[in-house]
Amino acid sequence: MPKTNLQIKAKLYKGFSDQSRLAILNTIINSPKTVSEIVKAVKLSQPNTSAHLACLLECGLVQKKKNGQEVIYQVSMKEIKDIMALADKILSNTSKELSRCVHY
Repeated sequence: MPKTNLQIKAKLYKGFSDQSRLAILNTIINSPKTVSEIVKAVKLSQPNTSAHLACLLECGLVQKKKNGQEVIYQVSMKEIKDIMALADKILSNTSKELSRCVHY
C-alpha cells in the first residue's frame, strides 16, 4: 500500500528528531566532513555515528562521496540549512514553552 503524504512527511521529521542526528547535521551544515571529523565533533562512537549517517543518507538528508579511502558527508540540499535556521528562529521564541513541554 502506498504511503500517504503525511506518513512520508512524518518520516522526514523523524530524520530531524534525534539529538545525535541533529548534531551531525549541525556539524556538516556549512562544510562537508569526513566520518572521523564528524565523530570528533559530535563525540559519539564511530559505529553510532555511522548508524546515524546511514539513517540520514537513506532519508536523503545527506549525501556522501568517496575521496580515496575517506568518505565525505554533506547535507544534500540547501533547504536543509534553511529548515535548521527556521527551527532556530522558532526556538528563540518558544524555548521556555518547549522546555516545559511534557508531551514530547
